Amino acid sequence: MSNSSPAVRFAICGVGHIGRRHAALVARHAGAGLAALIDVRAELQPELAAEFPGVPFFASLEEYLTAVSPDSPAAADVLTVATPNYLHAPQAILGLRAGLHVVVEKPIALRKRDAEDIIHVALQTGRLVFGVMQNRYSPPSQWLKELVDSGRLGQTYLVQINCFWNRDARYYRGGPSWKGRRDQDGGTLFTQFSHFVDLLYWVFGDIENIRARFFDFNHATLTDFEDSGLVSFDLVRGGAGTLQYSTSVWDRNLESSLTVVAERGSLRIAGQYMDKVEYCHVEGYQLPELAPTNPANDYGPYQGSAANHVQVIENVVDTVQKRGFATTNALEGMKVVEMIERIYNMKPD
Repeated sequence: MSNSSPAVRFAICGVGHIGRRHAALVARHAGAGLAALIDVRAELQPELAAEFPGVPFFASLEEYLTAVSPDSPAAADVLTVATPNYLHAPQAILGLRAGLHVVVEKPIALRKRDAEDIIHVALQTGRLVFGVMQNRYSPPSQWLKELVDSGRLGQTYLVQINCFWNRDARYYRGGPSWKGRRDQDGGTLFTQFSHFVDLLYWVFGDIENIRARFFDFNHATLTDFEDSGLVSFDLVRGGAGTLQYSTSVWDRNLESSLTVVAERGSLRIAGQYMDKVEYCHVEGYQLPELAPTNPANDYGPYQGSAANHVQVIENVVDTVQKRGFATTNALEGMKVVEMIERIYNMKPD
């Protein structure tokens, strides 16, 4: 980190569990600064003031953008949007129009056309948009990407992704929460598993000839949408694949896994959070020792995917300071939204 580079200042919009993680990591980063915290829940202000002393709090994004001038101590270079899913696109656009770069938690939007609007405004304003797709930073995922890109596996034959997690009443608490509401949450693939769809796209490319079946085993009173799905598809580059997912697993997460059968070898990445290489048998190849995967995001009674947000912030700082390139850009974020839309278009009316 060059001492001559000014700190990249972040305003965090949405200070729930993930937003607070962003804030804590920004506050600890040598090349970043925490400029402001924004949340509609005014009752959070006292505890946030204790956790992040001296950082101003605003009750809405509109209030922040109206009240803060470019020379204010609360002025930011980057807006991080970590609010409920349905707010991601409109708030990202507000930030871009105010001249801020934007980091958008997954999913970048709930509709392709909204993601397109984000891209158009970013191009008009000359600002950067970063999607948060944390699976790209895990050592097994980066190893898989390099292995496929090198051509060592030859033609891909089959790709199988399994995502079997627990999301019960401890997660879908009912009441006024956005979680589980079709119009605000979007569905299981958007909230829980979009980063696995991103991994599929990042490593193997686009899909076509989609077929899908959806089930609602034990979430009928918890959500407006399916809790499980069986999806099959062809890979545009050749080969075929399946995505099987469920949030109906009893009590705790079972696994996230990705299996590849290819021309010159087979492999499987698995574990609760796709955090280890369980099998690798490739012609003329020895599996190298990989760096350890970060632990899972811990939400108390349930857990999420590997906590790689520190790399996200590192990438944003490097890119804004023109020392790197965005690891997940808005076009790729839009593509993931479009792929999920095409899968969900298989649902009967």
